[in-house]
Amino acid sequence: MATERELRQDLAAAYRLAALFGWEDTLYTHFSVRLPGDGEPRFLINPFGMMFDEVTASNLIVVDMQGKVVEGSAPANSAGFTIHSAVHMAREDAHCVIHTHTLPGMAVAACQDGLLQLNQISTEFYRRVGYHPYEGVAFDLDERARIQRSLGDNIAMILQSHGLLSVGRTVADAFCIMYYLNRACEIQMATAQLAPLSPIHLIPAHLSQHACEQLMGVEHERQQVWQAWLRRLNRLDTAYKE
Repeated sequence: MATERELRQDLAAAYRLAALFGWEDTLYTHFSVRLPGDGEPRFLINPFGMMFDEVTASNLIVVDMQGKVVEGSAPANSAGFTIHSAVHMAREDAHCVIHTHTLPGMAVAACQDGLLQLNQISTEFYRRVGYHPYEGVAFDLDERARIQRSLGDNIAMILQSHGLLSVGRTVADAFCIMYYLNRACEIQMATAQLAPLSPIHLIPAHLSQHACEQLMGVEHERQQVWQAWLRRLNRLDTAYKE
């Protein structure tokens, strides 16, 4: 099991990589990871007010399931607490939760049909994405139960008219899932621009299911992808570890 220090460094790295990939929405959106230990769950999350490229292992804050900051001096984002606490409370396997407001993610979140089966990358998410209807900014803690139902046992969720969410047993898992979910949304947005020029080919359901099962068989490779990203990040800046 990872130590708190290791989890802090992994989560800080995820924020820095997200900044590198252009996933920021100024001070908004948030990634969290559940801390080890008995008793009521607590999780690490970014302090509200910091850009992603300012996050370090030491300035992440610890929040309990009532939204109280139990470690750190900065507040948490209120909507972020609602969304992340909902998932951490409901899913024992969801140690890491990542939520983004990327342009392609928000574009697909605005589409009535959601994520389409357009490309091999999309097939990883065949029947593995939940959909949560828009209820306004997530300040209402009563929404947590509905978020939990919408997510179910899926690896990701599209918050309609809002953005994307991924979950994983590790930061590496959740980050890789988000990376490829966002890439699937990029493909869909690019495909929409070509639609007036050529009919769009959707992957048949039986092939989507087959490819999804194939990709599930290589999910252990996510850790290798994560290590490759960390090597790239470390070549650029190691300040996130502090």
